[in-house]
Amino acid sequence: MKGRTIDTIKVGDAAEFTKTVTETDVYLYAGITGDLNPAHINETYAAGTFFKGRIVHGILTAGFISAILGMQLPGPGTIYMSQSLKFLAPVRMGDTITARVEVVEVITEKNRLRLQTTCRNQEGTVVLDGEALVSPPKA
Repeated sequence: MKGRTIDTIKVGDAAEFTKTVTETDVYLYAGITGDLNPAHINETYAAGTFFKGRIVHGILTAGFISAILGMQLPGPGTIYMSQSLKFLAPVRMGDTITARVEVVEVITEKNRLRLQTTCRNQEGTVVLDGEALVSPPKA
């Protein structure tokens, strides 16, 4: 299985991935990464924060972008080179997040793609916005 090469990709190409984030996802992510911030795993603590309850790790949400890049656009064989992120709204357990990647620039001579990356919740609120630079697989 191989992803799309630069000669098959154009500005405006896009792909999406949707997932409902569960409490299990948050605990597994916390265990894997060691990020046991009580804002994510302790309801009593989190109730006293600005968000008034637990929130999902922002980087877990950003991982949905990685899923698109590695599996859909450009797909398997893609090398993730950089990512800027702005976390704009909290994600809560039970939220359904749709990540979207859209090609904004094809840099043929360097085999690079610049992509707009966003995540929205089930209400359409942008919870994460950013830009990625990737190297798609070579022909």
